[in-house]
Amino acid sequence: MTPEEAFFTLHSDLLREGPGDEESLGWALAQARPPRDGRVLDAGCGPGADVEGLLAAVPEGQVVAVDQHRPYIDELAARLDVDARLLAVTGDMMQPEGMFDLIWCAGAIYHVGVTEALRRWRPHLKPGGRVAFSEIAWRVDNPPLEARDFWQSYPAMTDREGVLARVEAAGWRMLADRWLPEAGWAAYYEPLAARIAHLRAEALPALADVLTQAEAEISLWRRHGDSYGYLQVVAEPAA
Repeated sequence: MTPEEAFFTLHSDLLREGPGDEESLGWALAQARPPRDGRVLDAGCGPGADVEGLLAAVPEGQVVAVDQHRPYIDELAARLDVDARLLAVTGDMMQPEGMFDLIWCAGAIYHVGVTEALRRWRPHLKPGGRVAFSEIAWRVDNPPLEARDFWQSYPAMTDREGVLARVEAAGWRMLADRWLPEAGWAAYYEPLAARIAHLRAEALPALADVLTQAEAEISLWRRHGDSYGYLQVVAEPAA
């Protein structure tokens, strides 16, 4: 088993691939206010934890869910194939087809970077359209060494002011922001911890390594989660 196969073995059968929950999606939708007949892009949708909430927000519209990992898209399409308003697509979230009233990106914007993503999404946004995203950031000036060591894997990580500066650098303005509440983290980590426990007994070395890394991530959050968090941002083009 390769490390990539081990990672997706752990993350299969999970509805959510990152922190977030119904309340955090609801907060973003309340700020972004897509029209009832709006077209929404779920960029980097994973297995589609937020898709039903997005569909409910545009009862006369459409949701396009895009992810590069084909099994996630297949799983999503199978789960919600009864709703003709959903288009689930395997592809690049930076190259969607058509125009959107809202682009929603939960924890996946780091793949490209805030400024670059906003610039590349701008041509796909309808007049009055908005983007809502979450980005990992430091909450304190001097985070614990253990937390800093862990997040070295994301060298672009900054603080709230740094995220908002990247929004402005793209020629956008921030309409609202807040830190994702603790419940949003628990909604991801609790099912993940249960999945780790389920796989641990019969895990071969490659999978065991991935399980140990995930356990360390959860443990770090429990000890030092007050030093970092996901900043939720709703923004629109400045002109």
